[in-house]
Amino acid sequence: MKKKLKRIAERLIEAVFTLSGGITSLAIILIIVFLFKEGAGLFGNPTVEHGYELCVNAENPVKKLSSQEIKQIFDGDITNWNEVGGRNEEIMLFRFDDIFNVYPEEEFGADYEFLPTKIDEYIALNKNIIAFIPEKYLLNEELRTKNEELGQQPNSSFYILHSSLISPADFFNGKEWLPTATPAAQFGVLPLILGTLLVSIVAIIIALPLGLGAAIYLSELAGERVRRVLKPAIELLAGIPSVVYGFFGLVVLAPLIQSTFDLAVGETALAGSVILAIMALPTIISVSEDAMRNTPRTMREASLALGADRWQTVYKVVVPYASSGIAAAVVLGIGRAVGETMAVLMVTGNAAVMPTSLFEPVRTIPATIAAELGEAPAGGAHYQALFLLGCILFLITLVISLSAEMIKKRRLE
Repeated sequence: MKKKLKRIAERLIEAVFTLSGGITSLAIILIIVFLFKEGAGLFGNPTVEHGYELCVNAENPVKKLSSQEIKQIFDGDITNWNEVGGRNEEIMLFRFDDIFNVYPEEEFGADYEFLPTKIDEYIALNKNIIAFIPEKYLLNEELRTKNEELGQQPNSSFYILHSSLISPADFFNGKEWLPTATPAAQFGVLPLILGTLLVSIVAIIIALPLGLGAAIYLSELAGERVRRVLKPAIELLAGIPSVVYGFFGLVVLAPLIQSTFDLAVGETALAGSVILAIMALPTIISVSEDAMRNTPRTMREASLALGADRWQTVYKVVVPYASSGIAAAVVLGIGRAVGETMAVLMVTGNAAVMPTSLFEPVRTIPATIAAELGEAPAGGAHYQALFLLGCILFLITLVISLSAEMIKKRRLE
């Protein structure tokens, strides 16, 4: 009877564990599917802001503009239509609010019923105009629909520029991240990827020699009493909230970098790298030290018996034997650096520009998601672009995790 009850209990526990594992796996799959589904939706959005249209005079030969050209026109970088394939005429910018400066308000009628007519009239009078207008104020809905279907708009003073869709090339090769720019938002992710890699790689370059040195000391030189004190203290660093590291970097490190290098601001890529290096140290030290201590005692004794001193034994026997574990420590440290959000958000300056120096502000992918997700309209292009950033971050961390697993298997072999 007892054996039967024990067998039933074991099967019940096994079923619970199986169910738990299945639920966890399903949840992970659903999260990944949701993440990529939301992110991929960005490429179905038009380059022009939703609910608005770009209109030109019907006689204007330019019928299509890229997202970058639209931005350059409204920023004043492109000022003549011949720069985008049109006539040699100066471009006249017109936004919706400008109509109230052209006509007296009483001409719009009750509830602005004649507003679309006035907009149509003004565009007709200016052949070099480009107008950014809410689509609900465009004259004649039927003609606007026909324009989209047939590529023309007869009997109308304006032509709606064909709005291309945001493409993967615009996203991955773009060098500007301006998701709130009007009339065409810019979703160039290249500055964010390069900023993330710059800060993370420099952090590992700083943390690796320090972490490896501390690991060698704890494993080979420190006495047992010292090791019992230092090892828990180092591991305790991993438990400090990232916002505390960020506050330290903002109050202490950033002003120090600013005064030392005579910079305009101290919130730079260097500040972020130093903070991330400090945060990665516990992982690198702990994993590397464990790998070194697992070096067989016989190998150390054999090295010493052959006449090698302690230092020769460390860098010619212990470190090479533990190289796989040290490499795994580096990979895990990179994973910590790449995925860090709050500390980097506080000390890097959050400038979404192409990084050219360690002494300039940058922005990373996690910091961008944390800073902008709360203000992005749900379901909009900005919202979907942030999810696509999450997809990129997921793929980066996946590669890092797979690398760590491969190194671990190599070590076991």
